[in-house]
Amino acid sequence: MGSLFFSTIEVTRQAFYRTSLSYAIVNLKPIVPGHVLVIPTRPAARLADLDASELSSLMISVQKVGKVIERVYGADSLTIACQDGKAAGQSVPHVHFHLLPRKLQADRFQSHNDEVYPEIERSEASLPRDLQSAKEGAMTAESAPIKMDADEDRKPRTMEEMAKEAEWLKTFFEQT
Repeated sequence: MGSLFFSTIEVTRQAFYRTSLSYAIVNLKPIVPGHVLVIPTRPAARLADLDASELSSLMISVQKVGKVIERVYGADSLTIACQDGKAAGQSVPHVHFHLLPRKLQADRFQSHNDEVYPEIERSEASLPRDLQSAKEGAMTAESAPIKMDADEDRKPRTMEEMAKEAEWLKTFFEQT
């Protein structure tokens, strides 16, 4: 299979799951460990722009990726979010679902569960600038695939950090 694009951004190295109509990538600035995106292969700005086969593939991928992410990150459930259009907070004009593994105990948002949604919106707002930083390798690759800071000022990860996590996650799909 060829290169993958999230709108106009090449994301092939961040991909860990792929079908002919959809794929999943690790997140540049994960809100919680295991925060990933599931995306249709064809760049479509809105959910309504997808045809039935693309929508079906996308939702099956959300389900399949979600099961694996929940298991490998030891989560009890998932937050699944889609910002469908600019007014909804979508900064990249390409449909995508955020999947965030969530825990009943020791979850960053456990006492204020709905705060995860403004955090997703803030994360989306800085995406184009952060992608450029990652491509330029502005940070050093010091972390393990599932380690991240839980503070409010999350820094974008390098391409190497994201590729390392994607390679690790691929191994869980090879087993299914």
